[in-house]
Amino acid sequence: MIFSPGAWLAVLCGAGAVLLWFRPRAGRILVSLGALGFLAIAVLPIDQWLLLPLENRFPQPPADTKLAGIIVLGGSIDAALTADRGMPALNSAADRLTALAALARSRPDLPIVFTGGPAPNRPDGPTEADGVRLLMRQLGVPEGRVQYEQASRTTYENAVLSARIVHPKPGDVWLLVTSAAHMPRAIGTFRAARWTVLADPVGYKSFRDPADRGRRWFGERLWLIDTAAHEWLGMVAYWGMGWSSELFPGP
Repeated sequence: MIFSPGAWLAVLCGAGAVLLWFRPRAGRILVSLGALGFLAIAVLPIDQWLLLPLENRFPQPPADTKLAGIIVLGGSIDAALTADRGMPALNSAADRLTALAALARSRPDLPIVFTGGPAPNRPDGPTEADGVRLLMRQLGVPEGRVQYEQASRTTYENAVLSARIVHPKPGDVWLLVTSAAHMPRAIGTFRAARWTVLADPVGYKSFRDPADRGRRWFGERLWLIDTAAHEWLGMVAYWGMGWSSELFPGP
């Protein structure tokens, strides 16, 4: 929430409303800035401008690439809600799991690893891998077809802990499945872990056709701006901590 652009605009409006009672000029300035920010989000495709460089960074993988395996990143299921309701609770990154189910059927020759641990605020609770295991069973994916890493809580831990399971060999290329906006940060993390991966981006949220870029409700735009900000700031943070090979990883 500290780095959420939408939250900061709300703070500007709220702080300005309070200051109107004590310092009217400062209050009007803050309220105006917050209102103009919300208006810009409503009128301009800012969400698309922020997402397009992320989602267009990596193309779809060539069909003839020789692969050693497939790894699918977590972040697509609410582990706590799944445990509470007794059924898989998917979120906006569910495309990662539909890709997982499809690849489990279409590439029986390749090992598949799903990596996703507990919710950050419930470290001792159910893991995301538990919910995905249940979903794959419901979708008819044979038990044992997918290996599960269920301790990781970050993209960095996805790479490091999964490597301990499969022990990727030098020269082996693994297919990496995650959301298109998350792919640059994920690729940089796996490269830093000395794991050669090929991007298979899914779950696009941006339009290539400019005519379609205004087809979002205001709430969706706010959420997508927060999503893009999370990735842009995440890349900077990962690079600064040495968790990523590059500031803005590319093909």
